[in-house]
Amino acid sequence: MDSAYRLVQEPPSVDDYLRLRAESGLSARTRQEAENGIDGAWASAIVIHVESGETVGMGRVLSDGGWYFHVIDMAVLPDHQRKGIGDAILTALVERIKAHAPNAYVNLLADPPGRRLYARHGFVESAPASIGMRLA
Repeated sequence: MDSAYRLVQEPPSVDDYLRLRAESGLSARTRQEAENGIDGAWASAIVIHVESGETVGMGRVLSDGGWYFHVIDMAVLPDHQRKGIGDAILTALVERIKAHAPNAYVNLLADPPGRRLYARHGFVESAPASIGMRLA
């Protein structure tokens, strides 16, 4: 990530969270969901475009604080993609996890656009040993 950007380890504002999700192609969330959830993360990181002051990327981690960590809300605005922002966010979050829990189990759900990023950071598919499931 170049000097045009600054990484800060804090959660996004509610407005930034909603905007980043919508503009980066993640599913829309309600303001109430964002307000209830943002401060519930174990760790968060945002990237700010220095010149404009705009928050252009984010990532968060949910955890039990012991050994289980789940990476969520990885998003970078389209105009700022391919500039190392996702790498910087994921690196900061994983380093924080490893510093806190060296034997952590770290997982995530990988949509197609993010799979190459996650693979570069050592994430592998868990199937067929286990598969992600959700309540329908």
